Amino acid sequence: MDDDAAELSELLCFDLYAASRAVTALYRRLLADLDLTYPQYLVLVLLWRRGPLPIKDIAGSLHLDYGTLTPLLQRLEAKGLLARTRRSDDERSVSIALTPQGDALRGAAHDVQGAVRTAMGLDPGETLDLQGQLRRLAGSVEAAVTG
Repeated sequence: MDDDAAELSELLCFDLYAASRAVTALYRRLLADLDLTYPQYLVLVLLWRRGPLPIKDIAGSLHLDYGTLTPLLQRLEAKGLLARTRRSDDERSVSIALTPQGDALRGAAHDVQGAVRTAMGLDPGETLDLQGQLRRLAGSVEAAVTG
């Protein structure tokens, strides 16, 4: 069967799409009580783990462009969860830091990852294997797109 006539069940891209939608829907449900979207949650996780960061570093870590990231950061700032400040060593660079309210949300969000792991039904080894495969896949596809 050629690619044009392939059944959806034969397309890896469809399986990736379906898995992504399912995981995103789970996060949407888990984050609703925290009044966070999944991308907002990712920004907070990054700041909880690494501390204050320049916008450039956040964009790179999350694979987001500035046009997508800036409004997301503005919404988090409006919620009182983070603050943007110009860096004293480079006026062109803006640093993002958690506010006390943003840092306190870490405790409320603590159970999110555990709930996701449980819902996925993977043991720790399977999780690590899948992460490795997905990272290789993303890297290969990104290289093909840019190269």
